[in-house]
Amino acid sequence: MPLVFQLLARLPLWLLHGAGAVLGWLVFWLSPTYRRRFLDNAAQSGLPAKQWRAAVAAAGRLTLELPRLWLGRPVPVRWQGAELIEAALAQGRGVVFITPHLGCFEVAAQAYGARFGQTHPMTALYRPARQAWLAALESRVRARPGLHTAPTTLAGVKQMLKALKHGHCVGLLPDQVPPLHQGVWAPFFGKPAYTMTLSARLAQQTGAATLLAWGERLPWGRGYVVHVLPFASTPQAPGEAAITQLNQALEALVRHHPDQYLWGYARYKAHRTEAGA
Repeated sequence: MPLVFQLLARLPLWLLHGAGAVLGWLVFWLSPTYRRRFLDNAAQSGLPAKQWRAAVAAAGRLTLELPRLWLGRPVPVRWQGAELIEAALAQGRGVVFITPHLGCFEVAAQAYGARFGQTHPMTALYRPARQAWLAALESRVRARPGLHTAPTTLAGVKQMLKALKHGHCVGLLPDQVPPLHQGVWAPFFGKPAYTMTLSARLAQQTGAATLLAWGERLPWGRGYVVHVLPFASTPQAPGEAAITQLNQALEALVRHHPDQYLWGYARYKAHRTEAGA
């Protein structure tokens, strides 16, 4: 499988995205479980099908672009909102980047590392893949100049706190379902979703700025646009009210670009002990 990744990494982005669109639809029709979850999550949003239907293909593009991003030549990237990062760093504050499962979240971290990482490296929280070969590959290619990784463990959280206290930056996916006792139930598109409190806790304990960031995938393999937006949070403990505010901000992003959201992600799953299993 690593050889397949190396071969795919040599292909042009437009070809990978074209093949990825086919892959997305194949998985959608061949996996009843995935299709049901995708349709249920999309229906929960209340958005019309014409707005989110293209996300079926986008999920496949997300998969096939990874070899190019990890092992291939650099891809074209533009910025919108980079001045928000510059302003936060100029104040000597660390930055907590919150990035939903929207667009290409891999390219957002890479672009930050390339532009700002030399002076203010980013530590990105990630959950290693279950396959041993893929976990080893992730560990090797994600750790690059200006970009460090932290596991979803207590040691990883301590690593992120240390980075912020040094005025550096951290990045995480706040709509990734956290382990038990590390989140709260808060509405997401009107339905309770177990949501991590880590981003709020990191900002509260370090005084870091919080920014929304995501990587928009441009059509026809033309590259990406990294969007950075302000997150107007209120100074409160990371309880249900604060996390509801976070989910509302993520909802707004998804409503603007439902065609690039990962609707097939199991966003509303319950932990086995909570589900009574």
